[in-house]
Amino acid sequence: MVYQASRERYQRMQYERCGRSGVQLPAISLGLWHNFGSVDSFENMKALLFRSFDLGITHFDLANNYGPVPGSAEENFGRILRQEMGSYRDEMLISTKAGYTMWEGPYGDWGSKKYLVSSLDQSLKRMGLEYVDIFYHHRPDPHTPLEETMAALDLIVRQGKALYVGISNYNAEQTAQAVEILNKLGTPLLIHQFRYSMFDRWVEGGLQDVLQEAGAGSIAFSPLAQGLLTERYLKGIPTDSRAGKPNTFLRSENVTEDVLQKVQALHALAQERGQNLAQMALSWVLREGRVTSALIGASRVEQIEENVTALEKRTFTEDELRIIDSILC
Repeated sequence: MVYQASRERYQRMQYERCGRSGVQLPAISLGLWHNFGSVDSFENMKALLFRSFDLGITHFDLANNYGPVPGSAEENFGRILRQEMGSYRDEMLISTKAGYTMWEGPYGDWGSKKYLVSSLDQSLKRMGLEYVDIFYHHRPDPHTPLEETMAALDLIVRQGKALYVGISNYNAEQTAQAVEILNKLGTPLLIHQFRYSMFDRWVEGGLQDVLQEAGAGSIAFSPLAQGLLTERYLKGIPTDSRAGKPNTFLRSENVTEDVLQKVQALHALAQERGQNLAQMALSWVLREGRVTSALIGASRVEQIEENVTALEKRTFTEDELRIIDSILC
C-alpha cells in the first residue's frame, strides 16, 4: 500500500521562522547521518521517514557522504521519495551538504567551486531531484579563498539547484566573513548547522550573536551528544552503543566517571520535570529560541515519537537552568 500521510501532521509539530527568512522549520528535524546507508534495513528507513512526516517533521537533512557507503543515504532517500512520498515533495525541506571527502583526487573534497557544484549535481541525481531546498558547505576550507566557496553557493542558487544556502562547522569569525560575502553577492545566508548540546556549548561563545545579527537561523546537530544524553549511559557504557564501538565520534575514553555522574544528575532533574533525559536535552537546546531546530537521528520509530514529545515542555525555570549549569561546570 502506498504511504498516505496523517491528516493531523501539522497539528503535532511546532514551527519556527528561520532567521528573518520566509522559511519555517519544524522544531525537530530528522537527520539521515546514520541508519540510512547501504548496510541498513530499507523497511526501517521507510518507517522512520513515514512516522517523522506524520508527526509534522518536514525537514530531512542529508549530506553527500552519508552512508555507509558514501552516497547511499541520498540514494535510499531518493528511492523512498520516488516510490512512496513523491506527492509530498512540496511539503518538505530537503537539505544536503558537501565539504568532506567524497571521491578521490583533488576535486573530491573541501570547498572549491569545482567540488561543490559537481557534488551537488551528483546528490541531485542520487535523490532524483531537480533542486534541494538548502545546500550547505559542510566545513571551512583552509586552502580555498572563502570568496570562491561563497561564490559557488551563490552560483548554485542562481542555477536553480538550491533555493537557499547554509554553512556548517564555521566559527564565529568565519561565519561573519561568509555572511558579508554572501550579502554582497545577493544570496543571504539562511542557516548555520552546528554541533550543540549540554556537553558541547562552544556556539555560545559568539557564534549565536553573529547569526542573530545576520538574521540567519540555526540547526543543532548531536543535541543528545551522540546518545550520551539518553538513559542508555546511566549505568556505564553499553557494548552496543556508539561509545562502545570503534571509529565513532563518541569515544569510550571520553565517557569518564565524572561524565557519567553528570548524566545521572541530569537524569534526576529530567525526572523531576516529568521528562526523560533525552527529552530534557532537546528542550534545553531549544530553550531560548536561539536555535531554530534540533536535528535528531533515530534507529527506531519510538525514538522519534519520544523526541517530539520533548516539545511539550520547552521552558525551564531559572532554578532549573542554574541546577543544570552547576551540574555541567
